[in-house]
Amino acid sequence: MIRLLIVDDHPIVRDGLRAAFQAEPDIDVAGEAANGREGVERAAALEVDIVLMDLRMPEMDGVSAITALRHSHPHIKALVLTTFDGDSDVLPAIEAGATGYLLKDAPTDELLRAVRAAAAGEPVLSPSVAGRLMGQVRRPVKAALSDRELQVLALVADGATNRQAAAKLFISEASIKTHLLHIYDKLGVRDRAAAVGEGYRRGLLG
Repeated sequence: MIRLLIVDDHPIVRDGLRAAFQAEPDIDVAGEAANGREGVERAAALEVDIVLMDLRMPEMDGVSAITALRHSHPHIKALVLTTFDGDSDVLPAIEAGATGYLLKDAPTDELLRAVRAAAAGEPVLSPSVAGRLMGQVRRPVKAALSDRELQVLALVADGATNRQAAAKLFISEASIKTHLLHIYDKLGVRDRAAAVGEGYRRGLLG
C-alpha cells in the first residue's frame, strides 16, 4: 500500500485529488496539508511514502518543504504537482530532491502512474518539464570566472558593498559593477544573492 500525503493550499484541489485516488486499492490518502510547513510535519507523523507537493504556498513553499523533507526524512519521496513549469520553478524543485514533476492539467491516469512510479523510485517528468531540463543540459556552459571575478564574488559573499570591495581591491566602484555583471552573466543569475548561492553550489566559494 502506498501512503500518500496531499499538500496544496487550495481545499478544492485537495478534494479533487483525494477523489482521484479513492478507488485505487494500492494507494491510501493518509492525510492533507495546506502549506509546506504543515506538509513536512504531517509527512513525518503519518509515515507516508509519497508527498504530492504544490510549489507556491503560504508559510513554506514547496521547494523549501522538499528540501526539509530530504534532510529529515530522505526515504519520503516528493512528487511536485503544480500549474507552473518555468525554469525558475522546475530547476529548484528538481535540485531540492523532487522525485518527479507533473502539471495539474495532467490526466488522472498519468497522475496515478506517476505516484506508483515515484513509490518505486523512478523519476517522473511531464513532457514539457522534461523538455525544459533537456534545454538546460544542452545550453552551452558559460566561461569560467576570472581570478578577479572570483575575488569580487568572495567579497560579496562576505557582505562587502561595492564601495568596500573596490577599496579592498584598489579598483573603482564602476569596475566592481562591471565585474558583477560579468559574474551574473556567467553564472546565469540576476542579483548578488543568487550569485553567492550559485557560487557555493558550484564550489567557487569555500
